[in-house]
Amino acid sequence: MNSNVPKTGLQLRSLITKNGELEISLVEVPTPEPAADEVVVRVEATPLNPSDIGLLTGAADMATAKASGTRESPVITAKVPQAAMGAMAGRLDQSMPVGNEGAGVVVSTGSSEAAGALMGKTVAMSGGAMYAQYRCLKARDVLALPEGTTAAEGASCFINPLTALGMIETMRGEGHKALVHTAAASNLGQMLNRICLKDGIGLVNIVRSPQQADILRKIGAKHVVDSSAPSFQDDLTGAIEETGATLAFDAIGGGKLAGQILTCMEIAANRNAKVYSRYGSSVHKQVYIYGSLDPGPVELNRAFGMAWGVGGWLLFHFMQKISPADSARLRQRVVAELKTTFASHYTQVVSLQEALQLANLAAYGRRSTGEKFLINPNKAV
Repeated sequence: MNSNVPKTGLQLRSLITKNGELEISLVEVPTPEPAADEVVVRVEATPLNPSDIGLLTGAADMATAKASGTRESPVITAKVPQAAMGAMAGRLDQSMPVGNEGAGVVVSTGSSEAAGALMGKTVAMSGGAMYAQYRCLKARDVLALPEGTTAAEGASCFINPLTALGMIETMRGEGHKALVHTAAASNLGQMLNRICLKDGIGLVNIVRSPQQADILRKIGAKHVVDSSAPSFQDDLTGAIEETGATLAFDAIGGGKLAGQILTCMEIAANRNAKVYSRYGSSVHKQVYIYGSLDPGPVELNRAFGMAWGVGGWLLFHFMQKISPADSARLRQRVVAELKTTFASHYTQVVSLQEALQLANLAAYGRRSTGEKFLINPNKAV
C-alpha cells in the first residue's frame, strides 16, 4: 500500500438489534491492502439517495432518535416499532455499512497494469459501503472520470442516471412510446426530463405542488401536472392523450396514484376507440413502482379495463438483465453528459460526523424536493 495512506479509516455503520433499537455510528476499520487487480479510493463525495436512507435508518421511528457519543464519534439511537421488526429480520444484530455510490481519488493500487493506470485518477464507483474514508474495489469496477471532473460532479453518476436511462430502455424494450413519471421534480426526475427532451420522447411529469411544477417548467418540461390541483385527473388524461404514454414509473408507491394513472390511460385510449368493448381498451397499460415515498398499500379502483399491469422495478435487477455491451453503452452516455444531462445538485456537503446530526437526519426523512445531501467522508470535522 502507498505509505501515505492511513492504515485505518472511518466507516459509517447501521445496526438494528433484536431488542428493537437502531444504532448508527462511526467505526474505525483497517484500510484494505489492494490485491493485484484492485485499487484503494479516498472517498471524497457520496450522495444520500432514498435507497441509502432506507438502509441507514431501517424501519426505526426517527422521532425517537437520540444523540450520544462525542463530536468526533457520534452515536445515534432510535426505537424500531415492534410491528416493523418482522421486516427487519434479515439484518438484526448485523453492523451494516451504508452508501451505494460515490467518487474519489485512487491513492493506492495493486500490481496489475489496469490498476496501476488508475493511480491518482478521480473515479466514480458503486457497490456499497461508500460512507467511508477509504474503499477498495476491483479496477474494472471503477469508472475513470474525464479530466477536470471533480468527485462531487461524479458522485451520483450511477444510481439516478442509470435509473433514468433504464426507464427509457424499458419503455423501448416493451414497445411503449412515451412515459409518465411521478415525484418528477426530484433530482432523478429532472434528469429523466432532460433525457426525454434531448431524445424527443414524450414525458408526462406528475408533481405534488405548484412550486415543484415551476421547477420542471423552468428546465423546459412540456407536460407537467400537479396532483394537488382539483383538475388533476383531467389534466393527466389530456397529457397522456397528447403524448400517447402507456407506461408509468411511480416513486410514490402507496395510495391511489398508480390506479389514477391507469384510469387516465384508459380514458385517453378510449377517446379514439371506434368500437365499444365491455372489457375496456385492448391497449396494455403498465405502472412500475420503483419507490416508496408512501409506504402504505397500493389502492387500485379497477376502472381501467383488463389490459393493464402493476409491478415492481429496480435498477439492480434491470442491470443484471441487460448485456455487457448495453451496460457499457449506458455508462458511456452518462460519462459523456455528466455535466449536462446527468448533472446533480446538492444543497449541503457534510462530513461523516455531520451526517449523523439529528437535524440532518430529520431532513433526510422529509425527502424534500431540492434538498439533497452529499457526504464527504474526508471532510474535516
